[in-house]
Amino acid sequence: MNSIDAWVWWLVGAAALGIPLVVTAMPEFGMFAVGALAAAATAGLGADVVIQVLVFVVVSVALIAVVRPIAARHAAQRPQLATGIDALKGKQAVVLERVDGSGGRIKLAGEVWSARSLDTGRAYEAGEEVDVVEIEGATAIVI
Repeated sequence: MNSIDAWVWWLVGAAALGIPLVVTAMPEFGMFAVGALAAAATAGLGADVVIQVLVFVVVSVALIAVVRPIAARHAAQRPQLATGIDALKGKQAVVLERVDGSGGRIKLAGEVWSARSLDTGRAYEAGEEVDVVEIEGATAIVI
């Protein structure tokens, strides 16, 4: 087998490793594919088969050791942009109808919401500003 055959086989291997990457969304297959591309380049330069395999293994393992923890750390982070009800927590609202432990109405983000006081003994009168601390169903919990 000459060097042209070897690099072609490494490219075929890289393409074959790219298919499960797309189908399963497992990034490890992509890292193996990059290792195969590095081995193809090594074969194209005329290196021995043992060197080609070593380059494949070293590049693949290095990518898995470096990229995988970084990807896991990014996947575990919460999104920076809060959306939906999470975006409403911490917002200020204006009391429309008296809010106490049993209920009331507020204007929050331009919409009228049912609300109740976090502290059941505390009441807020119309016109007061309150802070939303939680959303339970369609009810804002305020302080």
